[in-house]
Amino acid sequence: MTANDAGEVGERLAAWLEGLGLADQLAEAGLPTFTRDADGTATWTDPATGEPMTSEQLEGLDALLHNDGTDPAHAVPVALVMLARKARVRAELVASHTHTYETLATLRGTTVNATRFAVHKAAADHALLVIADEGRTLVPAFQLGADGALRAELAPVIRPLLAAGMDPWNAWAWLTQPAGLLGGAVPEQAAADPEEADLVAHAACRLAERAATEPDGQGG
Repeated sequence: MTANDAGEVGERLAAWLEGLGLADQLAEAGLPTFTRDADGTATWTDPATGEPMTSEQLEGLDALLHNDGTDPAHAVPVALVMLARKARVRAELVASHTHTYETLATLRGTTVNATRFAVHKAAADHALLVIADEGRTLVPAFQLGADGALRAELAPVIRPLLAAGMDPWNAWAWLTQPAGLLGGAVPEQAAADPEEADLVAHAACRLAERAATEPDGQGG
């Protein structure tokens, strides 16, 4: 393969992934990444060496990315699609109402130090969902009442998920989005209905059992 042929493969791969909206997921997946120069030409980099990829490497990457499905011409790299969905969900969650130690302290009418201690203790007891995000500690507000305390109806829902080691991001997503185990109801909302509370708690326990047996606490 000539350098010109390699450039065509690299450009085709880059345009394909950009069209699918998956280019930003390459690094997280541990795959080679590309940048575009001032002329818009895609240059692929080998993550192991930091060097431009060879023709053979680009051919191998092409085959790998088109490996899903029965028709390589129309294949979609499922792993990258899943990472993209995960990134979108996380962005939506972070954009929702959350508390820092400072804002929660204000809500509770106590000091930041006291709030930090209380949050750490509740998290250690699997009683409070706490998220680490780019150096920040976030407490999703959906689980709190007007006084900043955990909503009592959510205790039997949150505790089994966290005790099972479920990834906090996955727990957050499940609790605040329509859930298949509940016929499309949103768990944190359904838990507030006395007629649905037991069903939500049961669904959480089932999900916790699944998370405990899956890698990285993925659960649903």
